[in-house]
Amino acid sequence: MATVEASGSDGKGQGVETPVTYYRLEEVAKRNSLKEIWLVIHGRVYDITRFLNEHPGGEEVLLEQAGADASESFEDVGHSLDAREMLKQYYIGDVHPNDLKPESDSKTLQWAYTLPIYSVTQQKQNIKYLKTLMCTA
Repeated sequence: MATVEASGSDGKGQGVETPVTYYRLEEVAKRNSLKEIWLVIHGRVYDITRFLNEHPGGEEVLLEQAGADASESFEDVGHSLDAREMLKQYYIGDVHPNDLKPESDSKTLQWAYTLPIYSVTQQKQNIKYLKTLMCTA
């Protein structure tokens, strides 16, 4: 069952709280058929049912990940920034905090790269930060 909670600001500096829907992994796992396909990428839940026939890699690869955490597979393919931007339209909520697994250091770096990029300036700052991390690792 999904729970809705407020989560911080609206991203515009207004301090307005935006509700976030949290899903348990058990619920996500039930959405694993052609009728309804959900998957998790980096702690976020996506309903990709409408995208199934449009996926350039074919529907089979999505069906293999249906109802599960597809973060590693998503990164292994090396999706473009355009693909990451397109993914946002299928976002329906986050994995419930009690179901999140702690990330290792190598995964933390991977997560930093996949965070939404809102501007070219922010992208450049992210790249600079990642280079700093890689040089000190």
